[in-house]
Amino acid sequence: MGTLQFDSEDLGRTEDFLSRTYTKMRIGGTADCTRAQVSRDSVGSTSIDRLAFDYDMSHDATLPIGKICLGNVHSGTIVRQHAGGTEGSFGPGDVFLYAPHDRPYAGVIQRARYNLILLDPALLDQVATPLPGPEHVRLTGDRPVSRDAGRNLRRTIAYLRDHVFAEPELRDAPLLASTATQMLAASVLYAFPNNAITDATTEDRRDARPATLRRAIAFIEDRADSQISAADIAAAARVSQRALQYAFRHHLGTTPLGYLRQVRLAQAHRDLMAADYGTGVTVTGIAARWGFLHPGRFAADYRRAYGRSPRQSLFQSFPDQQG
Repeated sequence: MGTLQFDSEDLGRTEDFLSRTYTKMRIGGTADCTRAQVSRDSVGSTSIDRLAFDYDMSHDATLPIGKICLGNVHSGTIVRQHAGGTEGSFGPGDVFLYAPHDRPYAGVIQRARYNLILLDPALLDQVATPLPGPEHVRLTGDRPVSRDAGRNLRRTIAYLRDHVFAEPELRDAPLLASTATQMLAASVLYAFPNNAITDATTEDRRDARPATLRRAIAFIEDRADSQISAADIAAAARVSQRALQYAFRHHLGTTPLGYLRQVRLAQAHRDLMAADYGTGVTVTGIAARWGFLHPGRFAADYRRAYGRSPRQSLFQSFPDQQG
């Protein structure tokens, strides 16, 4: 977890930095100013980078990057080509698959400012179920399925970039970091065409028995303070993710991660009520500890569950400090 900064007008230094940060590549560019700026905020193996090139920079990566790499353009144009001939040109407002994890890529950055979002392909398996067989969940297209899907993904990226990944107190909280990366992976799958199956099969419905639910609930309640995914819960319940989703929806009217959120909300309530003023505890800190990304949403969920704000519960713990 952490940050990375780079700022140079030297093409050789820029090529070396990009090769070390992403994958081995050759770059080119001619202009009066060849300034390149890159900054990175990361949570675990997931990162959101800000890049700006004040010139037309060509690049040719000879090796795959090893991660799913998305682009989010703010200004300028990016022309991109994957190995195999898939080409694309992207401008302001576009979010797209910059490079698959397993193929080299090339292109030209035309005086652009943009984000690169890199995530481990295994994250997709944690939030969805692939087609039957040995395949993993993978993206099958390089553009969002609709304008609304792209807009929602851009909003998610912007929120995580500005309010989670850039804030040390938040990105260093293990549960919040796990929630953030899973949220990003789910948003990517919602936005891009992929090979994930979400509908329950006949076998999944048969597996969605009360015993399945009991095993899943026990696992969630025992490990609510740990980084767990829907895939982890399904493995503990010994069923597929589709069967797990169906069991929670059929018996409890929620999802496995929705139930996990309820358990964590209850734990946050417990911590607020037991807070010791001398320790400097805050509502934001407790929310982050239990994996709540958005303070406003946490406060709204808390009020619905407990009929008052988190701040009121915290002050009840040390009433002498009110006012």
